[in-house]
Amino acid sequence: MAPNGRPASGPRCIAIVGPFQSGKTTLLESILERTGTISRAGRVATKDSVGDASSEARAHAMSIEPNVATVNFLGESLTFVDCPGSTEFLHEMRNITPVCDAAIVVCEADERKIPALEIILRELEEADIPRFLFINKIDTATQRIRETLALLQEASRTPLLLRQIPLWKDGIAVGFIDLALERAFIYREHAPSEVVDLPEGELPREKEARFAMLERLADYDDELMEELISEIEPPRDQIFDDLSKELRERHVAPVLFGSAERGNGITRLLKALRHEAPTLTETRARLGVSEEGAPLAQAMKTLHQGQGGKLSIARVMRGTFHEGDMVVGSRGGEARIGSLLTMVGNTTTRKPEAVAGDAVGFGRLENIATGDSFAAGKARPEAILSIAPPEPVYAVALKVKDRKDDVRLSSALAKITEEDPSLVIETRPEMGEIRLHGQGEMHLRVAVEKLASRFQVGVETARPKVAYCETIKLPAAARGRHRKQTGGHGQFGDVMIEIKPLPRGDGFAFQDHITGGVVPRQYIPSVETGVRDALKCGPLGFPVVDLAVSLTDGSYHTVDSSDAAFQAAAKLALAEALPKAKPVLLEPVLSVEITIPSEALSKATALVTGRRGQILGYDERPGWAGWQVLSATIPESEIGDLIVELRSATAGVGTFSTRFDHMAELSGRPAEMVLQKIH
Repeated sequence: MAPNGRPASGPRCIAIVGPFQSGKTTLLESILERTGTISRAGRVATKDSVGDASSEARAHAMSIEPNVATVNFLGESLTFVDCPGSTEFLHEMRNITPVCDAAIVVCEADERKIPALEIILRELEEADIPRFLFINKIDTATQRIRETLALLQEASRTPLLLRQIPLWKDGIAVGFIDLALERAFIYREHAPSEVVDLPEGELPREKEARFAMLERLADYDDELMEELISEIEPPRDQIFDDLSKELRERHVAPVLFGSAERGNGITRLLKALRHEAPTLTETRARLGVSEEGAPLAQAMKTLHQGQGGKLSIARVMRGTFHEGDMVVGSRGGEARIGSLLTMVGNTTTRKPEAVAGDAVGFGRLENIATGDSFAAGKARPEAILSIAPPEPVYAVALKVKDRKDDVRLSSALAKITEEDPSLVIETRPEMGEIRLHGQGEMHLRVAVEKLASRFQVGVETARPKVAYCETIKLPAAARGRHRKQTGGHGQFGDVMIEIKPLPRGDGFAFQDHITGGVVPRQYIPSVETGVRDALKCGPLGFPVVDLAVSLTDGSYHTVDSSDAAFQAAAKLALAEALPKAKPVLLEPVLSVEITIPSEALSKATALVTGRRGQILGYDERPGWAGWQVLSATIPESEIGDLIVELRSATAGVGTFSTRFDHMAELSGRPAEMVLQKIH
């Protein structure tokens, strides 16, 4: 039982999400202060917050990975997971929110942030996560709460339910009226609000707002609807039961407000979570997890802590785990639990066991990855979730600053991609590159900083090379004769080849037109091998594609001919024929789908045309009112920093997906610039 005599609900896990710079980390600080977990709230600006404690987060004054903190509020355990809000780190919330009981969406009355808020709410809606909205920075608000609610409703497909109305004095919000309790509260700096008598003149406004709240609840409660029609005052317990029920069934998203920086509205938010947020029982039902079976947990995040080793942050979905237990993951990996840790930011406290509902750090689960489910014992569990990483939109080529770090680079890259599955490593040996792909410039910058600070591997970054090719426009013919006399057997091979262009995309064809045995059968494959080898680098310096090579004539020597001699002769013939066939440069062209808010369509169109792109059309984004999908083709060489400019033009929310479409001839000044770089 909790201290107030109510049945304890068990440990809960709450995600804190919201657009970039909405105040999520500051809210976590206020929660920690209000619950007595820390004596004084830190600030992001002064770099002394519990969250965002890494050197990378503090250098950029932004969350780059989840912040986890477990608190005790009125006898109940609550673990908060503060998720990054930047679009480039939004993927971090996808493995976290599904196993949380509810989410707090931190937002503000800023029209420019509505598209970003819509993206976050859509993620929660599609994952079916119960959610509260917390309108932050009420102390600096300038518009009426109804206007703010209407603005925020544009971003939410679920009806927003206003739970409070502000008390204003000289245009500043100094407190609020709780519509369920019908009580007035005055804010106090970094302290719980003070209950006061309802100010004179506020009763009509309170009654109107309360009736609107009850009317919305009555949409899902026939008994409440009858009471409202009959003008019967519903019991307070019934109202709170309805508030809890409609939140848990995702019929409404309750809206509260306050100021995280001043500690205003925090206690009411915590009490709403405690009384109304779903419990683990309901979360298990939502995820289809049985209450019976071996202890089961879900890995939400992986961290590599240098000397501290690997730490897997996971939510226990059922049963109890102990230090030393053997576990098996949903992908078959086995590990032994090295430690169990309660977390408050970077501060950890060892505990002997983790019970159902706990969200804790599991030490040294070497074969368990982010997104894995794992169970105690030897039976491999079914995966609770299947979260696909987002498609990369930005890439850099990596090169170690010190060659002795080559081997360490591979290990370090494996660890940062384990921490963050949205990072993708691509090895391109034909281009001599290792590429790091991710969600944007800042995403990759932080990854490179982690390589240096956490794994002591310094790397330089460069723009990835483009896979240019070349082809021919005219037919041509040439003879290649390889003759070399040495002591003993010599070398002799003689071939005549003809080349001609093929349609774009047809690749390479080799044809044997030898008659009369002038080139013996056993040497024909060697000629093809020599041709293929020669095509790896044409006269312009790039692989040659889309041509047919015909072997038409040749000669041989009964003693001196060999496979190697005919390979060499084929290379000589091709090297002479290609320059005569009018070689031209080809560049890869990508099919691109750009997703943007409708008001940014003209800016996106200009970005495409400014990058030698071709607009194919645009359409409304299915299921997203006020969004557009722009279809285009853009040369790969122009894609490099497209995401940077696109996000700049769309307040950080624009994105795109690509796939290879075709190779196109490149001529004029762009071709000259490419050739100048390699010659």
